[in-house]
Amino acid sequence: MAEVRIRPVTEKDVSLMLALIKELAKYEQMGDRVTATEEDLHVALFGPTPSAEAVLAVLGDTPVGYALFFHSFSTFLAKPGLYLEDLYVRPEFRGCGAGRRLLVYLARLARDKGCGRVEWSVLNWNELALRVYQRVGAVAQNEWTTYRLTGDALDRLADEGD
Repeated sequence: MAEVRIRPVTEKDVSLMLALIKELAKYEQMGDRVTATEEDLHVALFGPTPSAEAVLAVLGDTPVGYALFFHSFSTFLAKPGLYLEDLYVRPEFRGCGAGRRLLVYLARLARDKGCGRVEWSVLNWNELALRVYQRVGAVAQNEWTTYRLTGDALDRLADEGD
């Protein structure tokens, strides 16, 4: 059996990446929330100031998953970090080691860039993902509550004082 390889996403992969993002959203029961377009994704990954990076997990010639991440910063550590926005392995390929290989790749990248940590969020009901993350030694950060400002609420706050 072929081994899972991890490779950086290229501009030719943007359509594939958007399809994988939509698969992830459907799996997370949020398929109706994806508004990204290929153009949006291309700018985010390959524009003049890219805001994210992505890698693909490939088994033979078949893309089986991806990780999309961006750089963060810890004031407490005074070091950069990596924030893993998405880690997705197609259901029919789960168990082949692709998820772990993606995490290994990110851990090495973080270490090589002098990052103090890699962080991510996971849906509370995603038991499969929770088990994978616990097996690699990740620790849940239960003392923090995530907040999100988006859409109309973001616009209203941004318009204050105008």
